[in-house]
Amino acid sequence: MCYTLSKEILSFPSVKRSNDFRIDHLVKTGSAISRDYKGSGFDRGHLAPAADMSYDESVMSESFYMSNMSPQHPGFNRGIWKKLEEQVRIWAVQEDEIIVITGPVLSGITSYIGSNKVGVPEYFYKVIIDKEPEFKVIAFILKNEPSKLSLSNFTVSVDSLERLTGLDFLPDYKPREQNILEALILAEKWSWGGPRRQVRSSCLH
Repeated sequence: MCYTLSKEILSFPSVKRSNDFRIDHLVKTGSAISRDYKGSGFDRGHLAPAADMSYDESVMSESFYMSNMSPQHPGFNRGIWKKLEEQVRIWAVQEDEIIVITGPVLSGITSYIGSNKVGVPEYFYKVIIDKEPEFKVIAFILKNEPSKLSLSNFTVSVDSLERLTGLDFLPDYKPREQNILEALILAEKWSWGGPRRQVRSSCLH
């Protein structure tokens, strides 16, 4: 899942959270359904959070396609993952515009829920890219479990995340530049905390 998040978008009035979880019929390989989660002990966890899409009713509604959901431990989804989502929105305001890449780590899945055998990821990731005025990137890997640790404890190099996921997160850069950027953990280049955007309580997650 990859999208752009900006200060301008987050300045728009928040629309009401839709909660219209539904099948994404564009996924031809099959889809999870809400019933798969019933009694499983896992939340229907957003990959791209609803609060990032609260500037438009249609976009908000689309964030509830099951293709944007993944089984998440409730303490993770409502805890450290939510905290990271909030931090990402702070960065979008501070930096004017960022690129957000987020998803589950699909390798090594051994647990499944529901009649559709929805895989329960052991880890989730986010990569945040700021292109201007100075390029910087930060990557996170979080285990699908509750945690009281600071977000900075979950920062990793892009290179290590690429090895884990098999994905290329910086394809637009020359190999030499890519290797340098991907090998670094640049947490110190990002401002942690900061003022939070005020949104309606119905869209906080």
